[in-house]
Amino acid sequence: MAGHSKWANIRFRKGVQDARRGKVFTKYIREITIAARVGGGDVAHNPRLRLVIDKALGQNMPKDNIERAIKRGIGELDGAHYEEIQYEGYAPAGVAVLVACTTDNRNRTAGEVRHAFSKHGGNLGTEGSVAYLFERRGVILFSDGDEDVLLEAALDAGADDIAVVAGEGIEVLTQPENLISVRGLLEQRGLNPRSAELVTRSLTDVVVDGEEAERVMKLLEALEDLDDVQTVYTNAAFLEEPA
Repeated sequence: MAGHSKWANIRFRKGVQDARRGKVFTKYIREITIAARVGGGDVAHNPRLRLVIDKALGQNMPKDNIERAIKRGIGELDGAHYEEIQYEGYAPAGVAVLVACTTDNRNRTAGEVRHAFSKHGGNLGTEGSVAYLFERRGVILFSDGDEDVLLEAALDAGADDIAVVAGEGIEVLTQPENLISVRGLLEQRGLNPRSAELVTRSLTDVVVDGEEAERVMKLLEALEDLDDVQTVYTNAAFLEEPA
C-alpha cells in the first residue's frame, strides 16, 4: 500500500484559500477552455475535459459558465487565448517547487513568478531543473469504505495501488491514461468516489519545520495568490503545518 500524501494538507488549504478569494471559477474556466481547445468539446471523447468539468460542478460552478468556456475553447465564442506554462524552482531549504500556470501573457506571468521566488528566498530554475523529482498520477478519492474490498476492486479495474490518507479517506492510484477507465469500472461495481483527478506528486520529500517551514509556506502562498497560477506542487514535508 502506498504511503501518505505529504501534499494533502497544502492542497486542502489551497482549496480553502481559492474559495475565499473567489478565484476558483476563473481557474476552472481557464482549464475548461484549454481542455476543449486541445481535445474538443465532446466530453465523451475528451477525458481531460470531463475531469475538469466534474471538478467545476463539484464546486457548484453554473453550467452556463462551463458551456461558455467550452465554446471559447472550440472557437465558437471570442475570448482570451490561454496557454499552459510550467515553471520550476527551489524554495528555501532546498525544497523543489513546480508552478502550473495558464496565461494570455507569458512575459507578465514569468515576471510575477520570478518576483515571488526572489522575494521569498527562492530561486526560479530552468526547464527540467526539478521536474524529475515529481510524477504524474491519477487519483480517485473515496471518503470511506472497506480497504480490502476497495483494493481488490481497484486492482481488478487496472489501478496500481490504494493509499489511506489521514483525514481525507482512501485514494486509488492509477497511471494518468487509466484514470477514466478505472473510475468507470469502480462505479460499475457500485463504488462511487468523491473525486477523480490527475495530480503531480513528489518522488522524494524534503522535511522542513520551524522557521524554514514558515519561509517555504510564505513562498507557496505568494505563488498561489498570483492570478495566472493554477496549481503549486512541492516536495516539502511539513512536520507541522505552519500557522
